[in-house]
Amino acid sequence: MSEQMYLAYDYPLLGAFWTMLWLFLWILWFILLFRIIADIFRDDGLSGWGKGGWLVFVVFLPFLGVFVYVIARGRKMGAREITHARAQQKAFDSYIKDTAGTPSHADELSKLSEMRSRGDITDDEFRRAKELVLSGRGPSERPGGGTSAPSGH
Repeated sequence: MSEQMYLAYDYPLLGAFWTMLWLFLWILWFILLFRIIADIFRDDGLSGWGKGGWLVFVVFLPFLGVFVYVIARGRKMGAREITHARAQQKAFDSYIKDTAGTPSHADELSKLSEMRSRGDITDDEFRRAKELVLSGRGPSERPGGGTSAPSGH
């Protein structure tokens, strides 16, 4: 028999299961450790010395430090995570809004006026589109154009 055959006999299915379980728990442990370290730095309620003390405790006595941190401060970890996620989403939304350059009411009205002066739309179409822009709904269709236009909000 070859070496591979002996390895298969010496390492049964239950042994493979236990190895995968320990590997999963080991990875889970590191995820928890890094989330706690991120939570220590994210918490604005802790002073610099408090952050330093928790960080030393978690890094040098990781098992005890993580368990004590979860017991002592774990209740607020979720709230800090949600606050951080909302702040990131708000900053992202603000960035997108600034980058997209949403046209203002004045921009849309000037475009409508230009279309009317070129003769692309009639005075009646201009009046209806202007009412839509000023009401904040925006024109669902550009008069004479047929494509959707942003509402300005």
